[in-house]
Amino acid sequence: MLTTKRLSVVFLLAWLCLSLAGCGRTEQRPREPAGDEPVITLYVNETGEKKQIKIEKYIKGVVAAEMEPTWPIEALAAQAILARTFTLERMETTNGVEKYGTDASTNVEEFQAYNPERINENVVKAVESTRGKVVKYQGKYIKAWFFSDGGGKTAASAEEGLAYKKEPSPYVHSVADPGSEITTEENKGWEARFPLAVVREKVKEITGTDPGAITQAKITQKGPSGRVMEVQLGKVTVSGPALRLALGSEKMRSTLLTGFSISGGNLVVSGKGFGHGVGMSQWGARAMAEQGKTAEEIIRYFFKDVEITQEWK
Repeated sequence: MLTTKRLSVVFLLAWLCLSLAGCGRTEQRPREPAGDEPVITLYVNETGEKKQIKIEKYIKGVVAAEMEPTWPIEALAAQAILARTFTLERMETTNGVEKYGTDASTNVEEFQAYNPERINENVVKAVESTRGKVVKYQGKYIKAWFFSDGGGKTAASAEEGLAYKKEPSPYVHSVADPGSEITTEENKGWEARFPLAVVREKVKEITGTDPGAITQAKITQKGPSGRVMEVQLGKVTVSGPALRLALGSEKMRSTLLTGFSISGGNLVVSGKGFGHGVGMSQWGARAMAEQGKTAEEIIRYFFKDVEITQEWK
């Protein structure tokens, strides 16, 4: 399922690697008048085409790619609100995708996942029922973080889950993740092994320092939700989220670790959950939707003190 294969990549790369605002563009892209549905420019990575597309049509393709389209409509609707917020926030703060001079890209590593071929009736209903709705904190778009499964509990801050320190995100808080009751077995408990030679090279890439022969591995700092923020490998201290990204976020599935040791020439890592843990759990959204919660109730559960506003009708 796409949900459990790509979420770690999209947010770790989008928020750890693409957070700097760029210079002005050479192209001027058309905008609809305030209060009307925006038309955005989308770079289609598969063909190299730049096309104009109404944002609501674009959001349908995002929701279909980022969450399983057969899931409950209210879970998909929560995803739609966050996808719309993500798009507008990125357009406002980082000027979209500077590389192409567009508002968005279909490449999950550059922007959001996008697959219009997966759009079904559920997706259409979810997006249309939330038309124009976005999430704000004190009048500004939030960083609309989401992930697959929290392993029982979401991260207490963006710094804990993503090592994101650029600006405060007081709307992020730690809550119980109801999705842990219905998630896949792999998310409930996983183990990964990484050859020490590979780990040594990755640590050098992350820190610029050679840790030397790695004979011990230990966790040196955990956050309030139990996620690993720092580890020591050899002589070097490394950020937990950065190590996860370097080793592969689909192998080291989270930083909510239950084991971290050296064995048989490998770094052996075990844990639970899948994703960085910041913001909305998708499995949690599904569980809450199945319990009768609305999209707005789901978002207000995972993000505190936020308002959901309608930007256009």
